[in-house]
Amino acid sequence: MQPNFLALFVAAISSLVIGAIWYNPKVFGSIWMRESGMTEEKMKGTNMFVIFGMTFVYGFLIAMVLQFLTIHQFGALGMIGGDPALAKPSYFAFMQEYGNAYRTFKHGMLHGFISGLFFALPVVGVSSLYERRSWKYVLTVGGYWVVTCMIMGGIICAWK
Repeated sequence: MQPNFLALFVAAISSLVIGAIWYNPKVFGSIWMRESGMTEEKMKGTNMFVIFGMTFVYGFLIAMVLQFLTIHQFGALGMIGGDPALAKPSYFAFMQEYGNAYRTFKHGMLHGFISGLFFALPVVGVSSLYERRSWKYVLTVGGYWVVTCMIMGGIICAWK
């Protein structure tokens, strides 16, 4: 089983699209700006190409991890050491029977939700504690990551 780099690319792009919607002033952008101390003036002095480029790179890295959390068949591959050439016939029989089991957008969203809620949100929360950020900030940024992980997980899991 090989990674689907096109799905990972699209999932990484989705983090930018979701961010554009989520951080729009009419959605959560005004709350985020207030709680993070960001101003229009500060935003004008930044290199948006670098910010968007690195957001894509980080999104791609997150997608790489999410593929192993959302596609259960990678677990079967891991059980044989990762090299299908070393597999016994039972592995191929298993993959023939269950190779597409639970490969739906909905199932990927479930695992994305779990990953976002139990990994991304606590990471944002811990960082925010030390940065003395408010709970509104934690919920705004953490909520973005929960939703983003859900969409990314759905894309990765469903794309065969």
